[in-house]
Amino acid sequence: MQIGIPKEIKPKEGRVALIPAACAELIKHGHRVYVEQGAGTLSGYRDADYRTVGVEIVANAKALYHCAELLVKVKEPQANELEYLRAEQLLFSYLHLAAEPALLQGLLAIGLTAVAFETVQVGQQLPLLAPMSDIAGRLATMIGANLLQMPQGGRGILLGGLPAAERGSVVILGAGTAGTSAATMAAAMGANVTVFDPNRDKLATMRALGANVTALHPFEHAIAEAVRQADLLIGAVLIPGAKAPHLVSAETVRHMQPGSVIIDISVDQGGCIETTHPTTYEAPTYVWEGVVHFGVTNMPGAVPRSASQALSAALVPYILRLTQPDWRVYPELLAGLNVEGGRIIYPALKTTG
Repeated sequence: MQIGIPKEIKPKEGRVALIPAACAELIKHGHRVYVEQGAGTLSGYRDADYRTVGVEIVANAKALYHCAELLVKVKEPQANELEYLRAEQLLFSYLHLAAEPALLQGLLAIGLTAVAFETVQVGQQLPLLAPMSDIAGRLATMIGANLLQMPQGGRGILLGGLPAAERGSVVILGAGTAGTSAATMAAAMGANVTVFDPNRDKLATMRALGANVTALHPFEHAIAEAVRQADLLIGAVLIPGAKAPHLVSAETVRHMQPGSVIIDISVDQGGCIETTHPTTYEAPTYVWEGVVHFGVTNMPGAVPRSASQALSAALVPYILRLTQPDWRVYPELLAGLNVEGGRIIYPALKTTG
């Protein structure tokens, strides 16, 4: 099969879907791999590195899309990429279509087959979302700690505190991969951490992180009370393929302390905090009622080398299955199928379309 890897064009997106070593694996199995010129540059991979393993470098996006049967990319197609897509192509990418109704309609109009990384499912696990969720959770705590500094508009709180100075308070909504990573880092920094999740086993895991971690069921009143006292609020709620529910209202945010910070990792699925909206790394934050909001939808794009390596390692086995004529026999890929032939396939998207 002819597999195409385009250059990502979302603002400040440095990832590439497959690093040279991953491409080499696909070529070893008899596939032809095309990479758009410069696609790996921001991840630290030169065109020459791809050529060395047998990849064919294509001069521009139009040519890349023209020769590819299977397109593997990181972020959802941007508006000016839709014109290159064709009905006979198979798209494999992060899509987050529940929060992108215009893109959903665009893909339906084209009639192609699209399998979303974030809805590929093995049992209860999301193996292609997990590595990026891990990175996003870590970054959320790191970025939040930075935004809390006074020159960034924050309250001037050192998250871990120090002798004779109070610890910062971190509230995390969700104890999945992203929430767990955020909580692990915040706890290690010495902050007082409160994590909300409906799953008791996950709460037990959070509590085991340390005496400075409290794990609670997400009762509405308990969330509101904790959020009002939070220095840093991290949203990490995920319902696979569907829009995230709002767990924090605008009224609750209005009562947060001036200079506190919100980072909503769920923003690419619509956000779990009512006052968040998508931003980019070009203008990552905004202030609403004195609270600093960070809503970047491609957080792992800030660490493209690490993210591209992790993503490539996860993707290769699934790409090899997708190249088989009978790939629908694999339940994990069938679970990832979002649209096909102008029809919505993924159940959670049917109310969106």
